[in-house]
Amino acid sequence: MTIRTFGPNAVDWEERIDLDRLRGERLARLHESLNRSSLGAVLSFDFANIRYMTATHIGTWAMDKLIRFALLVRGGEPIVWDFGSAARHHQLYNPWLDYSDGKDGPPTGARAGISTLRGAFHPDAGIAEDVAAKIANELREHGLAGEPLGIDVAEMPVLAALRAEGIDVVDGQQVFLEARRTKTRDEISLLTQACAMVDAAYEELYGFLRPGVRENECVGLVSKVLYDLGSEYVEGVNAISGERCSPHPHVYSDRLIRPGDPAFFDILHSHLGYRTCYYRTFAVGSASGAQRDAYVRCREYMDRAIALVRPGATTADIVQVWPRAEEFGFADETAAFALQYGHGVGLSIWEKPIFSRLVSLDHPEVLQEGMVFALETYWPAADGWSAARIEEEMVVTADGCEVITKFPAEELLVAGRKYWTVGGELNTRRESQSHLNTGFADGTR
Repeated sequence: MTIRTFGPNAVDWEERIDLDRLRGERLARLHESLNRSSLGAVLSFDFANIRYMTATHIGTWAMDKLIRFALLVRGGEPIVWDFGSAARHHQLYNPWLDYSDGKDGPPTGARAGISTLRGAFHPDAGIAEDVAAKIANELREHGLAGEPLGIDVAEMPVLAALRAEGIDVVDGQQVFLEARRTKTRDEISLLTQACAMVDAAYEELYGFLRPGVRENECVGLVSKVLYDLGSEYVEGVNAISGERCSPHPHVYSDRLIRPGDPAFFDILHSHLGYRTCYYRTFAVGSASGAQRDAYVRCREYMDRAIALVRPGATTADIVQVWPRAEEFGFADETAAFALQYGHGVGLSIWEKPIFSRLVSLDHPEVLQEGMVFALETYWPAADGWSAARIEEEMVVTADGCEVITKFPAEELLVAGRKYWTVGGELNTRRESQSHLNTGFADGTR
């Protein structure tokens, strides 16, 4: 399998990502998943599911608002009720939601609507009831009023209003996640392009990282690189250094990075909706023996896992080569959750399949060609305060997998060395892998 990568522009002289094909294949997969279920329709308030279903987007500011909702009925076309003037914009610029077929009075899949603003509307304003009435009307029109309605996430007033309409409301998230379990060729290209942007961000970060900079400065640098490259959304940069590495706090700070510190980063961003989750670990100035040993152990667990990835293998096969929680200082798998971990990546950071000793040994999932997921390993150092963290994203191919996170991670890289030798003489230039310096430490090129 060859995963092609392209520039971000559309051109007339080669076939690149086909967005019409992307939209059509995503919707077809969702219909197939719905048809395999016992549901009559699925209703989404989840930002990623709405995008997968309708190919609409109104900005990442709306991701946590639960203000938009979309419905797909068995055998029908998607309808999205969107925020104020966004619906009018969809009518003008999203022809795939125009179902009029040239007839008067366009039935459109883009309609104005609003949910409860996470409770900010007055409870007596009738907003939840209005949402439920809209959905009930569509179900009746399609002869599905008596069929179960699957919902991914919902606020309690909306859920109560739907039930008051006599609708049998059940879990619909599994229908969406089954549709999204494997990726189309265009999704794989977009996910790979998203990783390529992070490759570039790590290149700049490695050249910048040195004693005296703060974790939040690293976050700012990475965010700028990604936005300059066209990122839609930088969800987060997990910048962790020094004694903060163990235990992993999962949040950056304004800590000043010091000589001899370990520092690991997780870069999460979105390219046309498709996400990354991509860790790398560095030593700053110098690396102790304990840090190098931890990195080697972390890398070994990663390599053992990658070697097992192929269609037909299971998530249980992968997690069996990872250490138990008790082996690296935690009481149980819940306490150590997400340190030895794997998860699907797509329009969301965490999709199917999930790899964890917490669930995968008892509930294994079979790996399939076209899956895209990240595997993450972690190991605390013997010094009691430093640690190593590595994450690789990969595509399952017909006979194995292809890793799409390309920034070097085979060995622990040391960033920010002030002194190094050229031809045996002391040189005060800082060692760097940036595009401004192509020399190696021994003076060769």
